[in-house]
Amino acid sequence: MSIEVRRVLATEWADVRDLRLRALQDPVAALAFLDTFENASAQPDAFWQHRTANAAERGSNAQFVAIADDGEWFGSATVLPSGLEGPESTALIVGVYVAEGHRGAGAIETLFDECATWSAEQGAYGLTLEVHVDNHRAQAAYERCGFTRTGQITELENGREYVMVRPLVPNAR
Repeated sequence: MSIEVRRVLATEWADVRDLRLRALQDPVAALAFLDTFENASAQPDAFWQHRTANAAERGSNAQFVAIADDGEWFGSATVLPSGLEGPESTALIVGVYVAEGHRGAGAIETLFDECATWSAEQGAYGLTLEVHVDNHRAQAAYERCGFTRTGQITELENGREYVMVRPLVPNAR
């Protein structure tokens, strides 16, 4: 099975919504996301249209999706620029999800590689993400993809999270 990983289009807001709702039903969603299925499913279409447009081409963020041969959207990662300048500048990855049945097939690595390429083009020197201290499955996947713990722990609504980073080799400016 081959997978396509690409940036979302602004017109694909319904697919973005459906994938997010699917992710929020995952058994570890309470650890992985700062949102709930109930909250997200109550959002109007305009919310999803705006969110998708902001992550599509010419948007300030970038959302990449993994799509199977049969057209099923099964994975996603969104990257937000940090706004920092210099060698400490990192981009923040949020909303990482790969559906069960597709895990371990290389989708997460490809999603992160796309995030890395986009972030380097924005001038970032690294990728940052946060992962719940009890989400061992995600921690192992992130470590496999080159992320390491910084030693910093953040306190969020869903509990304590490790901060992890992955260095980039930025494009020449």
